[in-house]
Amino acid sequence: MENTHDKEIGQLASLFKDQGLDRIDERMAVMRVFLSTEEHLSAERLAELLKESGYDFPPEFVRDNLRLLCRYGFANKCNFDECETVYEHRHLGEHHDHIICAKCGKITEFENHQIEALQAQIAKTLGFHMLGHRLELHGICPDCLGKRHARLSLAMLRPGERAAIREIAGGSGARLRLMSMGLKEGDKVEAIANNGGGQVVVACGGARMALGRGLAEKVLVEPLNCG
Repeated sequence: MENTHDKEIGQLASLFKDQGLDRIDERMAVMRVFLSTEEHLSAERLAELLKESGYDFPPEFVRDNLRLLCRYGFANKCNFDECETVYEHRHLGEHHDHIICAKCGKITEFENHQIEALQAQIAKTLGFHMLGHRLELHGICPDCLGKRHARLSLAMLRPGERAAIREIAGGSGARLRLMSMGLKEGDKVEAIANNGGGQVVVACGGARMALGRGLAEKVLVEPLNCG
């Protein structure tokens, strides 16, 4: 019996012929390799997989075919915050959401019928006819959490991550500077912005404050679990 991918490949081949596209056999090779994995693929990653399968297509040809797959409903284009553009299979009649690791970029799909029902209820309450939605959760995956030390510097927190200040490693000057800003050991802070090179912006007690990276590295914190 034909599997779902065989059916999709046949449907796409018919669409390509109807549209008068050239290089159909090569385009179908891109489709087969794309469907052979459940990864969320960037154009560059797909080009690598094609090479491993014996195809050496120019990057623009790969990107062009990904655009076609999206246009005809065989793929979805995903633009997650601070991550490169990736593509995933689009399965008709199915929906899933994503949780993205802010450290390694790992993308995990999940389904939750309670969330789906709640979103439909909210739309109905507000008088909307819901056409679709996208839900993204951002956090730290179990693998990355396992690699972290119990304490780390404030400069290592990702935006949205909460932590408690456990130690100030600097001398009296650093302590006085932090105290003047309203920060002390035991305070709970939330990282607001941290681009990895400049200031670290945190919130504490309803106030926002910007720390130079050198000062932030002297503040040792313990990440808090979100419940």
